[in-house]
Amino acid sequence: FKEGDKGVMYFGPGIHKPKDLPGIEIPIPSNTTVYLAPGAVLQAKLVVDRAENVRIVGRGIIDHPQRGIEVTHSKNIIIDGITVVNPDHYTVFGGETDGLIIRNLKSFSCKGWSDGIDLMSCNDVLIDNVFLRNSDDCIAVYGHRWHFYGGSKNVTVQNSVLWADIAHPINIGGHGNTKGTGDVLENYTFRNIDILEHDEDDRDYQGCLAIGCGDRNHVRDVLFENIHVENFQEGRLFHLSINFNAKYNSAPGGSISNIIFRNIYYEGYGANPSVIRGYDMDHDIKNIIFDNIWINGQKMKDTQDFDINEFVTGIKIK
Repeated sequence: FKEGDKGVMYFGPGIHKPKDLPGIEIPIPSNTTVYLAPGAVLQAKLVVDRAENVRIVGRGIIDHPQRGIEVTHSKNIIIDGITVVNPDHYTVFGGETDGLIIRNLKSFSCKGWSDGIDLMSCNDVLIDNVFLRNSDDCIAVYGHRWHFYGGSKNVTVQNSVLWADIAHPINIGGHGNTKGTGDVLENYTFRNIDILEHDEDDRDYQGCLAIGCGDRNHVRDVLFENIHVENFQEGRLFHLSINFNAKYNSAPGGSISNIIFRNIYYEGYGANPSVIRGYDMDHDIKNIIFDNIWINGQKMKDTQDFDINEFVTGIKIK
């Protein structure tokens, strides 16, 4: 790519800080390629809203933006190769978007609420070969939140490294639509992932591999596979729960079902007992498989050390 190419928004080596745009954000229209060349430092947020067929690529840096990249009410969007340094809020924020690919993304953040990749009501998402070191959730997947509506299906996260200085490396299901029967979050795969850190003081929100289901959501058909977890400061390895936190939810979660943990390896001493907790008989958890789980060199044979309540059925150990 070079400056002047048709359909290309080009940022060459050097610092770019637009001064004539409100909120220091750059809107990206449909059928556009944004190219950040090696050595480019962009001090602004990139916004893709109600657009399609957009690519944001290159080896440049987005430096200290309000958010790194927003993709909302859009489809067929590719983000590849970008590094985002210390956003005030999310690195990538996805809302009600179908067909989102995020590859080779690097993120470093140290502020409150500066999650890595957060998705609300997004479908057909691929996150591949990313490195996320964040001071909040590295990857969070929700249903409805704010002005984004609908469930979420077909999300794959693979070949990645996650480092959560605070909160969760992986967090699913916290927000949804409490009108009607709730949102469905289904068909997720998390595979070939290294988790380097997890440090969360609040025990209700601890979990390297966490499904915290709120707002009448139904989370189902989720596979965690080939995941290595290094020693972490404070937290849990597994956390499955139906939640009702009045700060974030207006109703309890609906259900969690058909979850598989396969080939999970944890080496460390910082883990509190894992949790599997339903809310009541009508908001339950069922059909959870643990297949080939290794903790400090020992193969897991049972869930005797887990915190499990009476609203959980169908746990199997392989």
